[in-house]
Amino acid sequence: MSGLINKNAAFITTAISYSSLFDEFTRPLKKGWVESSTLNLIYISSLLVCMSIIVIVAGCCMSLGKKRLQKLGTKFMTIGSILALPSLGLLIPVYFAFSETGNPQRVEPMFAIGFWIFMVLLLLIAILGIINTVKIPKVTSEDKYEMEAKYKLFLMILPFVILCFVFSYLPLWGWRYAFFDYQPGIGLSMNNFVGFKWFTYLFNNAATRADIIRVIKNTLIMSALGIGTSFFPMVFAIFLNEIKVSKFRKLVQTFTTIPNFISWVLVYTFAFALFSSEGFVNSVLIDLGVINQGTNFLMSGEHIWLKMWAWGTWKGLGWSAIIYIAGISGIDQQLYEAATVDGAGRFQRIWHVTIPGLLPTFSVLLLLSIAGILSNGMDQYYVFKNSANKDTIEVLDLYVYILGLGKGGSGNIPLATVVGMLKSLISVTLLMGANKISKLIRGESIV
Repeated sequence: MSGLINKNAAFITTAISYSSLFDEFTRPLKKGWVESSTLNLIYISSLLVCMSIIVIVAGCCMSLGKKRLQKLGTKFMTIGSILALPSLGLLIPVYFAFSETGNPQRVEPMFAIGFWIFMVLLLLIAILGIINTVKIPKVTSEDKYEMEAKYKLFLMILPFVILCFVFSYLPLWGWRYAFFDYQPGIGLSMNNFVGFKWFTYLFNNAATRADIIRVIKNTLIMSALGIGTSFFPMVFAIFLNEIKVSKFRKLVQTFTTIPNFISWVLVYTFAFALFSSEGFVNSVLIDLGVINQGTNFLMSGEHIWLKMWAWGTWKGLGWSAIIYIAGISGIDQQLYEAATVDGAGRFQRIWHVTIPGLLPTFSVLLLLSIAGILSNGMDQYYVFKNSANKDTIEVLDLYVYILGLGKGGSGNIPLATVVGMLKSLISVTLLMGANKISKLIRGESIV
């Protein structure tokens, strides 16, 4: 409706963020070029359209059912589209209000092509819905609200497919920034298209090349520590399973799983309370006369790789063990009984029955860890990072974040995009390699 509205703003954005809509019109509102009632109309229209879309989507899902449910779904789609059309039509007077303002050049009234496409699409849905309502045979009392199992399973997995698409595949559209001299606030156009400039800059610039080598070294070492000790959760799960007192076993499992649900910010707060210069550890050491003055252990860059590995292990050990506990429960109990009859003790049963039963699971997780060796997270390194350990704690994900945003938002977004692209491509290559190794060793692929 206006050039002042962000081009990336959608109906749902406008519907759930009333304040952001008004923020874009702060100056026109102060100058009196735009009335607040006009913006209220945009908000109401967006809200009604979003509600109508929800009704249409619900109708689409129900249309996969049998005759009775299909008829109900068709009604939902028809009603939703009929409600959406006048809701969308509320934006037409908004356009005229913007056009007749005292300073239309500043308000920039416009009709996006998507508006008309959406209007035509809603009209088609309404027409097809009416036709289907007439065509579907009359529902009898014997018909029930039923759906075939395959469609139920499809609808169950659909939300996860959508989430995967939105958060994993849709962001790939941002890779186009790697081919432009992009500056925040300035759109992409052929005027700032530079082709492979930032790709060559990455390898030709000595400082950037040195930074990349440094962060890849940190990433590989910290990932290697995790991969080298990836058997810890399996060992923990085995020993946890050997605890015969059920209440104690559940207590241990609960206490070791809870840290996984604690954010890294809270983990750092806990670490600060323990290891800062005035923390618990220093207070105890001073009281015992071991040291005279407190030392801030978190500011030290020494052994930072081992420290981060220790924090990561503490946080994820219990959670990672769950899959092995499930694997142990799937091992045939007759194998344990046969081993006991043969005179095998507890550790012999673990060595000859439990571990071989868990090795396939361990192999798959190990191969996946190797495939994701460049993706070892960012949060934990970001909260523990400081001026003393910056050079050794900065991993690839954190480097891309800092490079892209910079200090005060002055980062190099195109170069950060290039680094992120290369990391993704290498990770996919490693995954394919791990898949081939799995096929050679286990006789079956992992993806």
